[in-house]
Amino acid sequence: MSYLDVVAADCRLIMLKELAAQSDHQLNETILTRVLESFGHMKTRDYIRTQIRKLEELGAVNSREAGSVLVVKILRPGVDHIERRAYLEGVGRPSAEG
Repeated sequence: MSYLDVVAADCRLIMLKELAAQSDHQLNETILTRVLESFGHMKTRDYIRTQIRKLEELGAVNSREAGSVLVVKILRPGVDHIERRAYLEGVGRPSAEG
């Protein structure tokens, strides 16, 4: 796995964990960008949208447009990955501590 693949997998994991932590399991892409920045990932809007599309392809999330931003919601396969019941290829593995 290349360095870029490792970074992308980490970004996807961070997004899923943050979505799972929300009471309604959803956030907009602007908030997800800020969350990634807090973990040291300074990424463009296009990069974030690419990772959201990858998570959609994996069945982990769905998204919808709200004005000019995407609202992203975690789905059961994404939750199962975060809770270590299943593994999504291309998403970092969560630690045992959560």
